[in-house]
Formats: sequence, structure tokens, C-alpha cells
Amino acid sequence: MKSTLLFSFSAMFVINSSAQLSSGNTEFTTQLNSITTAVPFLQIPSDARSAGMGDAGAGTSPDAYSLHWNTSKLAFSDKKVEIGASYSPWLHQLVDDIHYLHASGYTKIGNRHVIGASATYFSLGTVSISSPTGALIREFNPNEFELVGAYAFRLSKRSALGINAKYIYSNLTDGSTSGTVVTKPGEAVAADVSYSYFNEDLSLGAYNTSWSLGINISNLGNKMAYITSSNRDFIPANLRIGSAYSVDIDEKHNVTAALDFNKLLVPTSPIRNANGQIISGINNNVSSTIGLYQSFYDAPGNVFVNSSGAIEIEKNSRIKEELNEITIGGGLEYQYNDMVTVRGGYFYEHRSKGDRKYFTFGAGVQYSVVGMDVSYLAALKRTNPMANTVRFSLNFAI
Repeated sequence: MKSTLLFSFSAMFVINSSAQLSSGNTEFTTQLNSITTAVPFLQIPSDARSAGMGDAGAGTSPDAYSLHWNTSKLAFSDKKVEIGASYSPWLHQLVDDIHYLHASGYTKIGNRHVIGASATYFSLGTVSISSPTGALIREFNPNEFELVGAYAFRLSKRSALGINAKYIYSNLTDGSTSGTVVTKPGEAVAADVSYSYFNEDLSLGAYNTSWSLGINISNLGNKMAYITSSNRDFIPANLRIGSAYSVDIDEKHNVTAALDFNKLLVPTSPIRNANGQIISGINNNVSSTIGLYQSFYDAPGNVFVNSSGAIEIEKNSRIKEELNEITIGGGLEYQYNDMVTVRGGYFYEHRSKGDRKYFTFGAGVQYSVVGMDVSYLAALKRTNPMANTVRFSLNFAI
């Protein structure tokens, strides 16, 4: 079906709501102030395994999709070569022509070094481009993609670093013009830096266990422009910190618990009055470098007009809003005989920052060198456009 460009771009995750003033009372209500960026497809989970565990993947065991979650994990892989491919029909509750495709792989060089690459393609359906009089000019298929080159290396027996370099392309308008405004595809170059710590020499009573920690700072790059003027948008720079704990119950049964915390390293929109003056928060029209640091302390908090007509800020609401910008995802994975896997998880985002809350479920089968995984997203609200999202992944390893 045909989907409008505006819908496809803004409904990727949430529709942004600007913070508003509460007037004439002193009741504190959480104001909506979600953070939006260009190319939000970069935040979509790359594979069914992590998606089935509540979108947690920073500290889980390495696989072909680690370039998305934490490249440094690959230094601990016991595979020589692994490749994977995944697919998901996106927002299929609302439209039927938006698709997410991802392919990635890596190879080890000796015992300490790994190189890898990945490609992600996001098709946003079909858009009809019309003249000011409404006449059809042409139909266009907006699309976005990302190309990544990766390198990981061991620092020691239990720690490793990873580096990604990426090129991001976003063609949403096909060069269409509106009046004097000329549009163009957006382009950006960015980098990811990641760290992993793996300790497989632990025990819990009679059980062998392992614990891992992963940190990934992703999408550190230039702002993206879609028009020829100076207006530019942030790409979704992100800090991900995750951990996983795995228990070998016996030779055939293994259970892993994973938990990830995420925070966008993008400035929060300030609250402005009717004249556009900032009354709380910090100007977010800054460079990507300044925005990276500013994202940790620029939340405007809850602003209201009291009964005397004066503007006030709720006490401690700024730090509360900063904490509300952290999303949490976690899950469990049970594996039998390295062949059959069952997963479940939960993802949480505060209602003022997008209100994504959902359970996830997944399963996988591994036979010899070939594996297949599937995941399902069960949203807590019927209006969530991500409800009933299904992902499929394949992997091949030697």
C-alpha cells in the first residue's frame, strides 16, 4: 500500500510530542518530550536472538550480529567464520510495504584479531510525489542503508576492544522541491567504539558459570541534512551498557540472563514560551560533539505556571527526566544441547520519552553449522505501531 513520507519517517518508533506548559495550577504532570533523530532505523535490533530477549545484546555471547550490539565481543568467538542475515516486516500493523533487511559477518585472524562487515537496508514503502495542483508527478520508494566495517582485538584473556566505521545514506524525498526548498539525500559517516569483559572461570555451587560486561558507544558522527540550507539533524548516537550471566546446569542445559541500559547521546529539546524563548533546558541547536556531552545534563524537567502567574520548575524534575531517558531491556535464554533455544524478555521506555513497553518471545534451532531464529514482539498497548512485529534470522558458522 502507499504510505506517506511523513508517516514513514516519524512513526519509526514514536511520534514526537513537544513539552507544554501547565498553567493556572501547581499540579505536577510529566510533560512529553521524546527525543527524535534522523535515521532512527539504526536503532532497530538487527537479529531475532537479541530481539527475543528484550532487545538486549551488549553482553551476550558473540555471533554474526555482534557488529550492531558490541563489536568487541567478536574477539571471544570460538568460530573461525560466521555470517548472518535477518529480515523483518516493519510496522506491518499499519502498512505492508516497510521492510528491514540486515546482513553481517566476520572472520578471525589468528587468536586475537577479528575483522567484519555488515549492511542494513531499510525500505520505507511507496510515496506518490505530486505537483502543487495535485497532479501525480511520479512514485518513489524512499530508502535508507548503512554500511559498516569492523575490527575487534583482544587486550587480554578477558577484555577486548572493538571499532566500527560506517557510512549512512537516507533518501526520503528523491530530490523533490517545495517552493524554494530543495531537498537531497542525507549522508553521514560515523564510528562505534566498544569494550567487552568476559570471565568464563566462575562457579555457582556445583555449576559452571560465566559473566560478561559490554559497553558500546555507537553512531558518533556528523549531523545529517535533507535540504540545501544549514538545517541539520542529529543521528542517533547512543550509549549501551549491558551484562549477561550464564549458568551451565549440566552438559545439555544452559540458561543465560541479559540486561541492557541505553541512553541516546542526543540533546533534549528545551521548553520554550510563546515567543520561542527558552525557559528551561539548553539550546539543542549545537554541533554533534557538543550535543554528545550536553545530552547528560540538558533535560528541562517539568515546567508549570503557578497560581501567581510565575513560571516554576518542579524540584528534582530535571534529573528525573535525564533518568527517564534511559531505556531498559532484558531477557532470559534457555538452550538445550546447543540445538534448541527458547527466549523471553521485556523492554521499557518511560512514557514521556516514547512509551515503548513490550514483551518479547523467541526461539531458535541450530543444526550443524546452520542456525535459524525467530522473535515476536507483544506490545502492552494496542496503539503501539510495533505490536506483533516478527523477525527472522539465519546464521552460518564454521
